[in-house]
Amino acid sequence: MAAPVIVITGASQGIGAAIARVFAAEVRGVRLALVARSEGRLRAVAGSCSRLGADARVFGCDVTDEAAVGSMAAAVLKRWGRVDVLINNAGWFRAAPFLKMAVDEFDSLLAANLRSVFLVSRAFCPAMARLGRGDVFNMSSVAGLSAYPGGAGYCAAKFGVTGLSKVMRSELKEHGIRVCCVHPGATHSPSWRGSKVPAARMMPAADVARAFLDVYRMSRRTAVEEIVLRPIKGDL
Repeated sequence: MAAPVIVITGASQGIGAAIARVFAAEVRGVRLALVARSEGRLRAVAGSCSRLGADARVFGCDVTDEAAVGSMAAAVLKRWGRVDVLINNAGWFRAAPFLKMAVDEFDSLLAANLRSVFLVSRAFCPAMARLGRGDVFNMSSVAGLSAYPGGAGYCAAKFGVTGLSKVMRSELKEHGIRVCCVHPGATHSPSWRGSKVPAARMMPAADVARAFLDVYRMSRRTAVEEIVLRPIKGDL
């Protein structure tokens, strides 16, 4: 089988960049479509992946915009003709109490964390279905399993990702597509910058990234439906 083509959204930093690097280091000749709005940071990640042996390409895209996603998907498929793995990692976090959260802030969190998963998956899953196999990883969060004060927008979005993943899994398995929903707890990444949570209480992004690789490497007879990852110190 040819080296896989892997699309990673939110690949410019944090967990997304770590996922790109672990696949580049451990899957010989892997072809990486790195997607994010910041093409400058994407180029830096692509460079590090290329030095590890990957064919890493940059695709600048706002994954909340339907037209932009369509153009990005067309460019990826034109270059490689197929997609084997889709990693929906894009998203962002902001805390705000329910009674004070502005509507536009709520909408932005839903768009970045949930709408993006729907748009990008709808753009690539038909090609996977025609191929008769594929892997989709949707990045939820422990906030998509258990709510907390101040999480009105983020928890709503991540609970949505959890639910959407269940629907996708039930519909796409007949096409040979495995759908795994990943629920990380606190991970040392730019999302936690300014939180005052010590790095020692958080998971390394590389550990979370390795979970994606390990699931991908399982035989096609096995589907990992959900993963929950938490720091060993604390309950974040």
